[in-house]
Amino acid sequence: MDKALQPSDAEAGAILEALRANPAFLPVSEAERTAIEAFRRGVRGLGAGRTVIEEHRRSPWLFTLCQGWAFRYKTLSDGRRQILSFLLPGDFMGLQDEFVEGTSYGVEAATDVILAAYPREALWSFFREQPRLGYAITWMVANEEKFVDDNLVTAGRRSAAERVAMLLLHLYRRAERVGMAAHGCVAFPFSQQHLADALGLSLVHTNKTLRKLQRMGLHRLEGGVLQILEPHALERLGDYFERPL
Repeated sequence: MDKALQPSDAEAGAILEALRANPAFLPVSEAERTAIEAFRRGVRGLGAGRTVIEEHRRSPWLFTLCQGWAFRYKTLSDGRRQILSFLLPGDFMGLQDEFVEGTSYGVEAATDVILAAYPREALWSFFREQPRLGYAITWMVANEEKFVDDNLVTAGRRSAAERVAMLLLHLYRRAERVGMAAHGCVAFPFSQQHLADALGLSLVHTNKTLRKLQRMGLHRLEGGVLQILEPHALERLGDYFERPL
């Protein structure tokens, strides 16, 4: 926890209220809201670049990302990194480790983030007492399997241009869905190395492909802002027509 970023109780309450009110998320009953608040053990702030979940250490905590961007990753012994997915407000982190030996991935904050923390040891009691919410949490984890399938198709069949087009549009649409993007623009904290690590491309190839698509007038990525100029062209190029749930 970074003390300089730690929200006050009033600030934390406002952040959580804003998240609950976001139309991207399903409403909960008053009883379910009370159960969630009893399950939660505080709201924490972490700075950009800080580790949320260590890759090779089982965390006693589960987290919901309330504000900011983060990403899940795995590294090889020589330090090469694969970014598995990018995380936005509402995403739940850490549950996969309930079903595997050891720790399956790490999570890093890409921007300053606000996190709601939940004790792992209380998870199964929460599932028993709140089966509807337990199902919803399990659904979120199962939905990540679809992202795994999409990533496999991307790595195995999409060209470099198709990969970049798909990822830019996917991230923009997810950000737009939770109110972080508007009018084709979104604050974009990711470097070309992040994109290369997500797409399985070299940094040089990623750079060339981004510049090629920008020259084609499909997007603009400057000064930490991604602007989608031709969404339909990016859809066709990336063969990506879905909207995030």
